Amino acid sequence: MKSLLPADPVKRGRVKLALLGAFFALPVAAAWIAWRLDLAPGTTANYGTLLPPRPLAVEALAPLKGKWVLVQIDGGACAHACERKHYAMRQVRRAQGKDMRRIERLWIVTDAAAPRPELMMAIEGTHIAPVGAALAAQFPAERTPSEHIYLVDPLGNLMLRFPADADPGRMVKDLQRLLKYSAFG
Repeated sequence: MKSLLPADPVKRGRVKLALLGAFFALPVAAAWIAWRLDLAPGTTANYGTLLPPRPLAVEALAPLKGKWVLVQIDGGACAHACERKHYAMRQVRRAQGKDMRRIERLWIVTDAAAPRPELMMAIEGTHIAPVGAALAAQFPAERTPSEHIYLVDPLGNLMLRFPADADPGRMVKDLQRLLKYSAFG
């Protein structure tokens, strides 16, 4: 069987060196091509938007320290979108199974309107911070804080914002991942 390498030892050495250089340059070239063609996936594993962690000066969070807290900001009249968020927060919490005790819910009411009694029965177990319009300014939003559901970590830091009309199934996955890897709360 005839060798693919030249018979001359100098030329053979040069071919081997070129092949060795190509072997080590190939991954770099492939990465550069993938970067130029934008072949790398641009999505992250989390559904919610990660926010730079920062402590919140919300008095209503003090008794909830040590727990993960889902926060909703809305007026007391609580329109249909507000009720959907309450429902989503309740279902997301219940879907955690035995870890549900690690999660609390907080509703920051931004006006003086009193919530309906039937709504109060439906959201039993939700902590309520009345007239917190000034508190809403601490929550970053695309448009208004009342569009989102926020997640506060057990140390009292705001860390995650779920989009308007959030998908509860995807919220459940985010929380499951956080609770699995977190030693807090």
